[in-house]
Amino acid sequence: MTWDIRMRNNMFRRLPVEQATGRLYGGRHRLRVVYRTRDLIVLGLGVMIGSGIFKISGQQAATTAGPAVIISFLIAGGVCLLAALSYAELSSIIPVAGSAYSFSYVAFGEVWAWVVGWALVLELLLAASVVARAWSLYATQALADFGVPVPDWLGGIIGQEKGFDLFALGILVLLITMLATGSRMSLRSLWFMVMAKLIVIGLVIATGLKFFHPGNLKPFVPPAQPAPQDAQTVLDALLGAVTGSRPEVFGIWGVFAAAPAIAFAYIGFDLIATTAEETDDAPRAVPRGMITSLLIAVVLYVGVAVAMVGMVSFKDVDAGKPLLAAAFSGVGADSMGKIIDIGAVIALTTVILVVLISLTRVVFSMSRDGLLPRPIAGMSRYKVPSRATLVAGGAAVVMSQTIDVLTLEQMVVIGTLFAFLFVAASVLALRRDRPDLHRPFRVPAAPLTAVATIVATAWLMLNLKVQTWGYFTVWMAVGMVLYLIYGRRKSQMRLLLDAPAPERPVAAPMVAAPPPGGGAFLAAPQTASWQSAPAPYGPGPRGGQASGGYLGLGQQASGAHGPGVSPAEPRQSPPPAGPYPAGRHSSGQYSAGTGSTGQYPVGRHSGQYSHDPAASGPATDPYTADPDAPGPYSGDPAASGQYAADPGHSGPWQGEEHPEPPSPGGGRHRR
Repeated sequence: MTWDIRMRNNMFRRLPVEQATGRLYGGRHRLRVVYRTRDLIVLGLGVMIGSGIFKISGQQAATTAGPAVIISFLIAGGVCLLAALSYAELSSIIPVAGSAYSFSYVAFGEVWAWVVGWALVLELLLAASVVARAWSLYATQALADFGVPVPDWLGGIIGQEKGFDLFALGILVLLITMLATGSRMSLRSLWFMVMAKLIVIGLVIATGLKFFHPGNLKPFVPPAQPAPQDAQTVLDALLGAVTGSRPEVFGIWGVFAAAPAIAFAYIGFDLIATTAEETDDAPRAVPRGMITSLLIAVVLYVGVAVAMVGMVSFKDVDAGKPLLAAAFSGVGADSMGKIIDIGAVIALTTVILVVLISLTRVVFSMSRDGLLPRPIAGMSRYKVPSRATLVAGGAAVVMSQTIDVLTLEQMVVIGTLFAFLFVAASVLALRRDRPDLHRPFRVPAAPLTAVATIVATAWLMLNLKVQTWGYFTVWMAVGMVLYLIYGRRKSQMRLLLDAPAPERPVAAPMVAAPPPGGGAFLAAPQTASWQSAPAPYGPGPRGGQASGGYLGLGQQASGAHGPGVSPAEPRQSPPPAGPYPAGRHSSGQYSAGTGSTGQYPVGRHSGQYSHDPAASGPATDPYTADPDAPGPYSGDPAASGQYAADPGHSGPWQGEEHPEPPSPGGGRHRR
């Protein structure tokens, strides 16, 4: 009792893996399966390859690293690959919509899950708003480059860096509507747009390499120079306080200093994990899609960087202009500027689409757990989380139109890197606490790899601006206040622990066994509730033998399948309804015994996939599989395995002991 009270009031209560994988959430909360491995690769490329691929290499070469920006791309890609390995292992264990939020819930507990989820909301909400603004700027530039006339009244409300912007509003509303109505156009459109922008990037690399000149790479690592004061990072401040040194750009330090900004370009592979609940064979497909898309993105980014720094010297690049287009213009390939405009608009459209998908899945998952208002997790007739889509998308629209979001790009980076830290730490925690879990994908040399990920991610975070850390601290403080006021009290885990245990069914009075030679159910002097129910198999041909082990809930048949009950020896308690007891614990995930009173056992735990309404137990049962029941969860936290679809499955929970072992049945019910 003391332990139960402590757990109900403990903010560090953990979500068991068996429940996190979907057992707690009934049919109305299940997302439909729409993605395959190749779709996940397209999702990853859709979000990782945005307009940044056309500007970030030139920007960082001109201001921070010089031609050695190529090395910076490889460093940032290596750090992201380390994080991707951790995401891949956890996604194979916990393939649910919450991504890093759900991983932290299982590994560390509720309050840490909220912290990570709140950081993800910051990352994705700002990313959608920032990219929508950038989309408007590029779309306006494309209209100008193609000579499309724009009316004066329209020119003042498009392509704006802050304030009301019609283009940013329009693209957000269009994509939110597509997602909220479950339109399959979203996935088809994503495929088309990703293929189109890959063609554009291929043209950029091929054309750029035609004008490649080795002399533009010298010096490969330019001499170090003092950094501008407005670019001071936390690491610069710490080193300045300890050693009195000033921050520098270029040189060896500049090569590493460019990596955090470049990591912003790779961010997005982690968003694939938010679609795990909608992916076929997610434990294997999600890791493959995540790692494959990241490797392709690294190759493409490095290819564009090589073409950029090889076409024009970093000394001649004006960081205030469209860099790649200006570089092509400088070598006489003016037409490439228009192609880049088209590629940037398409690329940014796919980024917004995937970010909105991920944002709604994180909000859906947090609402499903009760940490955000639970009605948001409702499913629409389109079988998509439309409420979460409208709420999250509406917040992105408001933010994009009211805040100068383009100055907050680094907030997206810090939210993502914060999640990276917890994902890597979760790998270590679950390897220690749950070594028995089935891991379709395993991080190679897990302890060393996870520790290296934590160190590298922390280093990237220290290279962010002091101002960014200040804004992030305020955001997290607001989040903790919301959790203490609302989430802690409304948490579904707390409601589960507070819910009283359902009463065990009370058996009807027993009657004497039928005389030899009679049927299984003969008239009796008194009437029992079980007598009115039909026998599962009917009376045997003779001798009162039934072909099942138990008849109804009342008595055991006499004859070959079990001893009769004489009037002088009445039973004090009835046998169970089938080969498994009707008590608190069923003996497996799929207890489909033919002698039970339903397709699945009637006891407290109906199994992960018990969609039979008759098998869901009383309406007040907190574990009921009925989605409309008031219980906080549907599923079986004590089920015998995460993947125990096969009674012979050798999963991590096979052989779990139950407090109430099944009573032996007779005949073919005996296992």
